[in-house]
Amino acid sequence: MELGILFHFAILLFGGLIFAKIIRYFHLPDVTGYLLGGLILGPSVLGLLSADAVQDLALVSEIALGFIAFSIGSEFKLEYFKRVGLTPVVIAVLESFLAVAAVVLGLAAAGQPLPFSLVLGAIAAATAPAATIMVIKQYRARGPVTETLLSVVAIDDATALIAFGIAVAVAQTLTSTVPVPFLWSILQPVLEILAALACGAVLGVLFSLMLRFFKTAQNRLSLAIGFVLLTTAVADALSLSALLMTMAMGAVFANLCNKSGEVLSLCDSLTPPIYMMFFVLSGAGLNLAILPSIGAVGVIYVILRVVGKVFGAWLGGTVMHAAPNVRRWLGFALVPQAGVALRLTVVAQRVVPQYAEVVRAVVLCGTLIYELVGPAVAKWTLQKAGEIEAGT
Repeated sequence: MELGILFHFAILLFGGLIFAKIIRYFHLPDVTGYLLGGLILGPSVLGLLSADAVQDLALVSEIALGFIAFSIGSEFKLEYFKRVGLTPVVIAVLESFLAVAAVVLGLAAAGQPLPFSLVLGAIAAATAPAATIMVIKQYRARGPVTETLLSVVAIDDATALIAFGIAVAVAQTLTSTVPVPFLWSILQPVLEILAALACGAVLGVLFSLMLRFFKTAQNRLSLAIGFVLLTTAVADALSLSALLMTMAMGAVFANLCNKSGEVLSLCDSLTPPIYMMFFVLSGAGLNLAILPSIGAVGVIYVILRVVGKVFGAWLGGTVMHAAPNVRRWLGFALVPQAGVALRLTVVAQRVVPQYAEVVRAVVLCGTLIYELVGPAVAKWTLQKAGEIEAGT
């Protein structure tokens, strides 16, 4: 008997509920339970969710990431940046580029070829906001570290794309036997970022205007869902960053519409089961079999990426005279890595095809480790900063 996709949806929801309940006994975030549940139910262990099922359910991930990006973007209000200035931008730039520098230097010191070190190191810049956002929502974290963290993880997507574009340009120049348009290789990711932000801004204006014609909560929720899906679809069609475009849409909407808080509350009533399915699905996509292949290169990547992000966040906070807790703890909350890094891996395999298998194995191993450890580290970080109650 073929139970089909509805059965898999049920497995995602039941698995999330059960494993979140279990993980709470260990005082760990629900998202850790979702990920572990997916790992156990997925192809690596029990196989209740097959590799084909994980692939078929990819639409869940796109929808969930759209709502997460919309939620992050809504935090980008002008009054916030008037108050804190460029602090989040400086922190995001330094933590991204120092993570890249730490990994590249570590790999080069270990005798790895420079083109390979540059491309793999550039992927280290990427941070996954989804797990961190879930921890913040679950524990209702509030304070300067949480506030700065939301801005930094949003900006991080752009800085990661720029860092990767520069690294790819250099790597192609070093390995190519034909002339490579070096300047265009660097400008291309910048132009893609600007295009994503511009399209998102236009959709945010349109969302704000259309909301005036819909007064009931049901209609406004339907409109919000429509714009999140539309923005994600437009980004995919134009091969632009869906995260950046949806963040920009959310930011413009939040600044133009005085009812944005009500709309976000309506979305929050809808999204918990979507987020749950997304993280269980993400856990199912993790592959334990690749762990033995990580080697010395993987150890360097996993450790030095964290060192670079922690030191970069501290340096950025110090330069901008951020609050002591921001300087001390923010970097540790930037550990998770997933979607953006995996997309960059696909590009890296084309740039340095001779190292494709190693790059993929290392990034997948890193994703497995970071995603399982990251939420617990984010919770610990926010507790140390005094923005989550101790003992929760």
